[in-house]
Amino acid sequence: MSAVGEFPIVTERKDGPAQADLDKCVHCGLCLNACPTYRELGIEMDSPRGRIYQMNQVASGAPITESYIRHMDLCLACRGCETACPSGVPYGRMIEDARAQIQAHITPTRWERLVRKLIFEKLLPSRTALQVAGAGLYLYQASGLQKLVRLSAVLKLFGNLANVEALSPNAEIPFFYSKIGKTFSPLGPPRYRVAFLAGCVANVAFARLNEATVRVLQRNGCEVVIPAAQNCCGALHLHSGLKEQAQALARNNINAIDAQEFDAIITNAAGCGSTLKEYGHLLGEDAEYHEKALQFSGKLKDITEFLASIDLAPEMGSVEEVATYQDSCHLAHGQQIREAPRKLLKAVPGLQFREMAQPDLCCGSAGIYNIVQDEMAAQILEHKMESVAATKASLLVTANPGCMLQLAAGVRKHGKRQRVLHVVEVLDQAYRNYSLGLAKRAPKRRLPF
Repeated sequence: MSAVGEFPIVTERKDGPAQADLDKCVHCGLCLNACPTYRELGIEMDSPRGRIYQMNQVASGAPITESYIRHMDLCLACRGCETACPSGVPYGRMIEDARAQIQAHITPTRWERLVRKLIFEKLLPSRTALQVAGAGLYLYQASGLQKLVRLSAVLKLFGNLANVEALSPNAEIPFFYSKIGKTFSPLGPPRYRVAFLAGCVANVAFARLNEATVRVLQRNGCEVVIPAAQNCCGALHLHSGLKEQAQALARNNINAIDAQEFDAIITNAAGCGSTLKEYGHLLGEDAEYHEKALQFSGKLKDITEFLASIDLAPEMGSVEEVATYQDSCHLAHGQQIREAPRKLLKAVPGLQFREMAQPDLCCGSAGIYNIVQDEMAAQILEHKMESVAATKASLLVTANPGCMLQLAAGVRKHGKRQRVLHVVEVLDQAYRNYSLGLAKRAPKRRLPF
């Protein structure tokens, strides 16, 4: 993957993957074993090499057919092939360009247009819509209706709706939106000033994770600013071929944060971080925003990447559990960050760390892949849970909210009651255990009466 600063300004927009990118593939096949869909199906057209062959055919004038669309849609865009590729093929941006090309050349059904409009135009970019949806989800869960629906199996009458519902996150009251626009002081001597990007759905479904992220940053001497005007990063839009909408969201985030005012811009979502770091490429055609995008992305750090790069505050209590770690695809393959989360977990007192087999093979989450390609996602997840079970770990740790939802579904269906946590939640627990230990050891004061 190219460094952020290497993306040139593109003055002429190209429809589909760039020919220079397509030509980098030498068809060696080293990507095949790294591709989850090829491993499941053994079909060449559902491998990175096969998909690039099809992209080349379309670039040479072949029509965009239903078969072509199906093979492109079945790709998880996990970018495992990028890690395996000796030629540096930028497959991630190629599949995004191919999907954008498909969206520009096909006419979606009325139902598809409605769903896309609701999700990508009305829901994800809107705080109000997300809070309304979150409130509805909370009532559905808190009232016991969710439990009743799942026990009744009524959803099985509606095709894959049961699989989709099984992935629904918990609505975490109070939502994190109440923290946006605020600044949190460091606990102890100030060392860094950081901006925290809280995401979109995460403000509703991962509010406690976001709070834990702020606490851990504070523990490590950070003044944490949560910019008021931030919005969705655009990753889900980009993965779905909606490039122009992703660009608009990127511009807004760049406007919301003056990168020069911060030591780092932090995200705790690996999928978001991969897109945020590539704003320079996303806005490569935009003469006004290209340089700003490069500055923004240059300051962007995954929370594990940032914490592993500083002197971590050592005041941690013991966490007496066995943990295994699932690499988030867009952290390991998209951002080439593997050691940072492991380094942090190994720094926690009392925690036993055990590697699972093939930890960097996708779990099947991949944005909304587990919703639109639920059968394939379920197959991939089942094999992942076999690797998890072999470690006998009680903690299943990852670094991306989307992976957390998928793995939690895997625990409910195939697991052994493992707890699914983000790396930063494990650190937060260790810091809190230390504080609790101090409180227990503190002498009790006698009341004067």
